Amino acid sequence: MKMEYDSVRDLLYLWFGTPGTKSAETKTIKPGVYADFDKEGKLLGIEVLDASTVFQHRVQFEFSLIPSTSQEAAI
Repeated sequence: MKMEYDSVRDLLYLWFGTPGTKSAETKTIKPGVYADFDKEGKLLGIEVLDASTVFQHRVQFEFSLIPSTSQEAAI
């Protein structure tokens, strides 16, 4: 995951796919929040306009890491 914030435009983009991958579809999650998907329907990223207003000047992420087995790592 990669996160980019443009303070001039107050734009936050969260990359879940490989940066530079072309979006095949964009869906509006709510006004000012958009999700980009590739041609297979996989989530590529989320764009948030007016991010400081949406997040009220605070951004917090929580996630769990799932350890991979040696077989999964070899794939």
